[in-house]
Amino acid sequence: MPTRCAQKIYIARVRQREIYDPVLTFQLSNDFHVRKVMTNYLPNDEESKHYACLLQWDNIYYQPPTQEYINPKTTVRVGLVQWQMRSYQTLDDLFEQVEFFVDAVSDYKSDFVLFPEYFNAPLMSKFNDKGESQAIRGLAKYTDEIRDRFINLAISYNINIITGSMPYVKEDGLLYNVGFLCRRDGTYEMYEKMHVTPDEIKSWGLSGGKLLQTFDTDCAKVGVLICYDVEFPELSRLMADQGMQILFVPFLTDTQNAYSRVRVCAQARAIENECFVVIAGCVGNLPRVHNMDIQYAQSGVFTPCDFAFPTDGKRAEATPNTEMILVSDVDLDLLNALHTYGSVRNLKDRRSDVYEVRLKK
Repeated sequence: MPTRCAQKIYIARVRQREIYDPVLTFQLSNDFHVRKVMTNYLPNDEESKHYACLLQWDNIYYQPPTQEYINPKTTVRVGLVQWQMRSYQTLDDLFEQVEFFVDAVSDYKSDFVLFPEYFNAPLMSKFNDKGESQAIRGLAKYTDEIRDRFINLAISYNINIITGSMPYVKEDGLLYNVGFLCRRDGTYEMYEKMHVTPDEIKSWGLSGGKLLQTFDTDCAKVGVLICYDVEFPELSRLMADQGMQILFVPFLTDTQNAYSRVRVCAQARAIENECFVVIAGCVGNLPRVHNMDIQYAQSGVFTPCDFAFPTDGKRAEATPNTEMILVSDVDLDLLNALHTYGSVRNLKDRRSDVYEVRLKK
């Protein structure tokens, strides 16, 4: 009788196409997994020497039973706001425009709406007589009220809101770039920008955060990376390992080359992590606010590149440098199929025996 080691070697050689087995070669080629080798399975089958394999085939569309009356959504509608910078004197003025966009996106029965990074920067004009580092801290005083107003809008308009980002002074007295996921059930969570740009450090004295996590919502598991963070592939890979399906990227870029860094990296993250990526930025000019003179953006929704998706990986795109909303559907079932049956399988084919990416505690 062959040893257990010999059995494993035989199966491995069939998997590597060194040996042709009329049954096992077909099964392994169709993503069956060997769970056990059984002996004395068919006593009269001399050709197989009485061996058989117990095989497992995973149903990627299986949903475990729950007590919920409504099945989980597989098609998710995302909306994003390409925000025009303009002067606002008060927080009420700013939120008149915010609510307009939330109302418009929710009218299309969207599940999410994404705002850009530093969309509230026009309120810094009130502190224009101060230095740049003092002005951004003045803007941070609005953050708690902005969060609370977004929570109320999420409930009122029945939509999950990713609030872009804004400055925030934490208990340690340091200034961070943060945003909030405001769910339509009234709960919220905070996310932080981990990598701050050299200009954010030089002009505003910002500190990088340490919080990295994915968020469960009523229709998808999502992650958020603020602008520069999307240029670091380790972060989204860690989120993919947590089951992220949609990555939201609020950004603010002044020039086309800065925008291209965000956009190209966002498309790469969609391919690498087999997920959808949604980006939204600010456009236009903002006089009388230091360090916020010009903005350039073309917001969009990006996909992996395979037969079930657009050939160029672009699900939808906004008009460059024009204020508008963009609404698009993304099908989560396509991701499930891609993970298992894609032309290439970037997540499954990683060489974990050679390298790993992990989050330090």
